[in-house]
Amino acid sequence: MIEYKPRIAVYPGTFDPVTMGHQDIIQRAARQFDLLIVAVLNNISKNPLFSLEERMELLRTVTRDIPNVEVDSFRDLTANYVRQKGAQVIVRGIRSVTDFEYELQLASTNHKLNPDAETIFMMTNPAYSYLSSSMVKEIAHFDGKVVDLVAPEVEDALRAKVNANRGGSTMKS
Repeated sequence: MIEYKPRIAVYPGTFDPVTMGHQDIIQRAARQFDLLIVAVLNNISKNPLFSLEERMELLRTVTRDIPNVEVDSFRDLTANYVRQKGAQVIVRGIRSVTDFEYELQLASTNHKLNPDAETIFMMTNPAYSYLSSSMVKEIAHFDGKVVDLVAPEVEDALRAKVNANRGGSTMKS
């Protein structure tokens, strides 16, 4: 008898903050796997706006209606984390040819470090092909509208964070 092994995928990223583009990839990837682990990278070389805990909580909030999504964090090589979780797949979103070149390099490195894990690339919905967390933070910093770029809960958290960092002035929605 063949033993069923759950299909587990890891979607790693910084998610600072989680955008509608990230959410699109999460929703689509969750339909393909028994378990999708959205793994927040605790990257020591980046200076995120949101703390690790805040990013995880925002992800839990926006994925609360997707039963097979788990939010976790890691501070290791992605290949090692995937092995530790017993996952077979690494999910990566692609917005452009520029992304593909970088992502191909990452996928090749991850395959070298963990040949048991495959990387799959999911093309971003064209509606979000221009969107990045860095762009969202910059728009928010200059009081631009982020209402169509992030979930309402993320917009509220972003507004509060930006206002706190600048001493309480208001940000438009």
